[in-house]
Amino acid sequence: MDNNTEAFRSFLQVLPPVDFACVYGSSLHPTNHDKTNMIDFILGVSDPKQWHSENLKLNKHHYASWMVHLGGERLITGVADKIGVGVHFNPFVAWNGKMFKYGIARTHDLLQDVQYWEKFYLCGRLQKPVQIVVDKLDISNINSINLRAALSASLLLLPSEFTEADLYAKVCSLSYMGDVRMLFAEDKNKVKKIVAGQFDLFHSMYKPFLEEYEAKKLLKLSSTVDHKIHVSQDCDLSVACSLVSALPPSIRSQMGIQQREGMKSSQIGRVIHDTNISSREGAANCLERILRRKVMVSSARQAISGLLTVGGVKATKYVANKINKAWKSRK
Repeated sequence: MDNNTEAFRSFLQVLPPVDFACVYGSSLHPTNHDKTNMIDFILGVSDPKQWHSENLKLNKHHYASWMVHLGGERLITGVADKIGVGVHFNPFVAWNGKMFKYGIARTHDLLQDVQYWEKFYLCGRLQKPVQIVVDKLDISNINSINLRAALSASLLLLPSEFTEADLYAKVCSLSYMGDVRMLFAEDKNKVKKIVAGQFDLFHSMYKPFLEEYEAKKLLKLSSTVDHKIHVSQDCDLSVACSLVSALPPSIRSQMGIQQREGMKSSQIGRVIHDTNISSREGAANCLERILRRKVMVSSARQAISGLLTVGGVKATKYVANKINKAWKSRK
């Protein structure tokens, strides 16, 4: 076990038990030595209200004081579920010389998002490199559905020729399309930096699926002179149908509805699981609209929930940090 894993697990010892825990974000960058960065956790628990009740006894100072005094665990879970997307974050938690942020989600909601892209929030986190620290529900294995779907969506949105880095940038950008934070409070080079900092982690995550798709003749992998992978894919309709068939059922259904609305009755497409595909370009544009709307709604809800739940001082500090990064990236 490396020092990072030990540090991650040590922090969990000060919290009530969880069913799932993963670390995501810049703390996983092999080249990251910025000790001021927060270590970001997603925690899955079966009953958030009960978990927050126990955590309030142990770590009341992790929460905004107004939430503690006005409603406790009932208010905390209410705001997360009814305003946000079911995740409550406690940021700026100082422990053992480091700064942590942890988000608590219902394990049922986590599984729904990973498998069905219900809100396209938690699944987006798990499409990018994470370090799983606790996994009592075998979510790491279930997440293969999410990774295969993310690869399929990215291939559908990419041209016939591209690099491995282009692929991971597209995968990464799926969960940022339409994100309201990208308008004013995020580094405009965020996707590029994530891919550059975690390229090897992306490669190890997606290599099995790339090889699977190559075996199915959906794409072809070749090495360049600098030993990087170049990808070429067949862009005909039958391949597009194969890619769409790997997307979650609800996404396929929405694509089918939108495509049928945009078609004349005389047009005939190929039906794949209730999705009428008349052209690859049409399917790609339809998918992008659906994901953009999902991300926009979820990010807006979570942003409002986050500002409410972290309290005035922490909210100001958090937003200021984000805007500062965004401002520097635009210079």
